[in-house]
Amino acid sequence: METQRSNEKNKPPGGKPRDSRDMGLRIPILFLCLSAWAAVARGEDPYLFFTWNITYGTVSPLGVPQQAILINGQFPGPNINSTSNNNVVVNVFNHLDEPFLITWNGVQQRKNSWQDGVLGTNCPIPPGKNYTYHFQVKDQIGSYFYYPSTAVHRAAGGFGGLRINSRLLIPVPYADPEDDYTVLIGDWYTKSHTQLKSFLDSGRALGRPDGVLINGKSNKSGGKDEPLFTMKPGKTYKYRICNVGLKNSLNFRIQDHPMKLVEMEGSHTVQNTYESLDVHVGQCFSVLVTADKKPKDYLMVASTRFTKTVLTTTAVVGYTNGKGPASPEIPAAPVGWAWSLNQFRSFRWNLTASAARPNPQGSYHYGQINITRTIKLVNSASKVNHKLRYGINGISHMDPETSLKLAQYYNVADKVFKYDLIQDAPAATVGDKLTVEPNVGNITFRTFVEIILENHENTIQSWHLDGYSFFAVAIEPGRWTPDKRKNYNLLDGVSRHTIQVFPKSWAAIMLTFDNAGIWNLRSELLERRYLGQQMYFSVLSPERSLRDEYNIPDNALLCGIVKDMPKPPPYSI
Repeated sequence: METQRSNEKNKPPGGKPRDSRDMGLRIPILFLCLSAWAAVARGEDPYLFFTWNITYGTVSPLGVPQQAILINGQFPGPNINSTSNNNVVVNVFNHLDEPFLITWNGVQQRKNSWQDGVLGTNCPIPPGKNYTYHFQVKDQIGSYFYYPSTAVHRAAGGFGGLRINSRLLIPVPYADPEDDYTVLIGDWYTKSHTQLKSFLDSGRALGRPDGVLINGKSNKSGGKDEPLFTMKPGKTYKYRICNVGLKNSLNFRIQDHPMKLVEMEGSHTVQNTYESLDVHVGQCFSVLVTADKKPKDYLMVASTRFTKTVLTTTAVVGYTNGKGPASPEIPAAPVGWAWSLNQFRSFRWNLTASAARPNPQGSYHYGQINITRTIKLVNSASKVNHKLRYGINGISHMDPETSLKLAQYYNVADKVFKYDLIQDAPAATVGDKLTVEPNVGNITFRTFVEIILENHENTIQSWHLDGYSFFAVAIEPGRWTPDKRKNYNLLDGVSRHTIQVFPKSWAAIMLTFDNAGIWNLRSELLERRYLGQQMYFSVLSPERSLRDEYNIPDNALLCGIVKDMPKPPPYSI
């Protein structure tokens, strides 16, 4: 019965079953049926199977032919449409000429950092080989995306939407929409990922992107393109908007159509209405839009924020009975970051709504938990050996040949990296000096930690933490001091996974580190992450028990010094 309900949930609210081919499903029906029967027989949650072929192809989103990374021939890649607690199995075949990995941005991988898909937890998939990810979207709902975590592959594609629907048993705080659309917005370069990587490797910054895309396209005909999305008059639609770009925050808006915010990175929000939304790199919002205007075409707009030159693109949203083109007059975007800061402060957690579980979100009183540790992280840029690097508290991360998680699991961490090179606050003597080393900090399992992200630079930052959601309790200009805690939102700050930090400002997040594993904290800005603005938190369970963390998968790829080592004894209950 659970499998049947899951299949029903995979219908869009309009009622038509989703074509499994749209999600990259390439599994023989007999195997699928047998697997589903086996899952039901074992009492497991439903399984979704995907086979993805990663290839190069040629695309021209900005009118210039360029090499892109395709998934099953698609750019962007296929949407994954799942439901809370589904098991997701993705067999990735790497047909590129270099190693490749995919990370699942926002999926918490409970007890299972083995599936996180970053170089600190996984060996990359060699050319001509495959790896099967197997993870459960446990106790999560919401809008997410996936993308390549290796090299500068994200600049070539390989990204796509990932949605986690609520189970039918759990009430959602709004009526079912007529349909559910994924909108992937992001800045884009016309240079290939190999060219961009060579710039970074030589010590150069990437410079200004060449344009902005919506679902892999830019509107080159002044609003006369075919509609990307259609709406029936009088009906309400859900749009899941994610910034999958490389560098720039984007403002998103739809001509004459206000947007009601209902969900943000896995949390139901207080349902405020906005004319436009600033979506920073790595962030996802879900909004409801009602087709209650004159039936014709309208423009969906995404434009860069906080840049001297504003890059803008549009896509057409059409009414099914529409007559007439969209107005060429693009609604104005806000100016300055004070507006964006005020919008952040308007976001509130919906305390009465249930998320993935029946209990209301607000039943978790994070503001009443004692802080056991405060970590202040300051990003910086500097030159190392005359080449540009970025870092955190004076450490610029580099990925060793042996993944950090494998080194730890095989008890050879001392041969690969040193714990706690990074301090809980930057040393006053460090200045802009950077040391290039693997950057791994220890966090005691199940402690409640306050992290301050302080930005002394003149550019906006966007930070993401794998394995968790955190409470975004404050963003303010200036420097953080302990007395700033009096300004924290300790009641209904949104639980999310990515937060922006404005120039010369700080942000405060709070969370319980209750998910054992090694977890990546990174800049979502591609060049900063690639050149060292990232680190890993090691969260070890002292029990070495399956109650806290899963064993290494049987199919795990091995690399570096552990490649030919005997496997350590497994965890037990």
